[in-house]
Amino acid sequence: MIKRLSLAGLLFLAACGQEQQDPALTSELTSPTDVTLHWRPEAGSAGQVVEYANAADGEYTVLEFAPPAKNSYQHPDLIPETRFYYRVRPFTGPASATVDVTLPPGDEVPEIEGPDWTAPRKGGRGTRPVSSPEAAARNLKAEVKHANGILFTWEDQASDEEGYLIEVKPAGAADYRVAVQLDPDTTSYGVITLPDEKTATYRVRPFRFGAPSNLTHQKTGKV
Repeated sequence: MIKRLSLAGLLFLAACGQEQQDPALTSELTSPTDVTLHWRPEAGSAGQVVEYANAADGEYTVLEFAPPAKNSYQHPDLIPETRFYYRVRPFTGPASATVDVTLPPGDEVPEIEGPDWTAPRKGGRGTRPVSSPEAAARNLKAEVKHANGILFTWEDQASDEEGYLIEVKPAGAADYRVAVQLDPDTTSYGVITLPDEKTATYRVRPFRFGAPSNLTHQKTGKV
């Protein structure tokens, strides 16, 4: 026996279908050369990476690794009369324990003598999938090299990471931000710090990207 759906049921299904079709990412031209993006953060992710290209199938460039609760981004002062395509991708992966660093005063960055301590080094042989909490890097250490330089080392536990992130939360900041994106199996990197990072907390994270959102695009206007 075939049951008929009530009008209320039909409206409910139509609303559900519309909800499923709503894009996760939208954009608007807020001035002739400024684009603002809005998206729905993916629950359970470590954040979203915001990317753009000048063609739908072009090479995408990272604009920001946004923290988990952030849902908008402004891309300002763009080239006039040019198309910009955007997407967001969630990223996941367990964060390491944190280290607190206070740098000595000064703003000089001395020239490196001898081996380049800032260069990334690979020594990872992890065996845990990034989806596992046990994939978090161990034994994170921070060695102050000078007033604006820190050498970070850690033990890689992840087996299938797409890379590593070094994340920093300057004193007084509400959220961590990504300082550096590194290749898989990296276990050492030297960071030259920003002025607001004299006192800060750091951690590292093996990560994997999730599926990209829908594409959205805008063409900038004349100025």
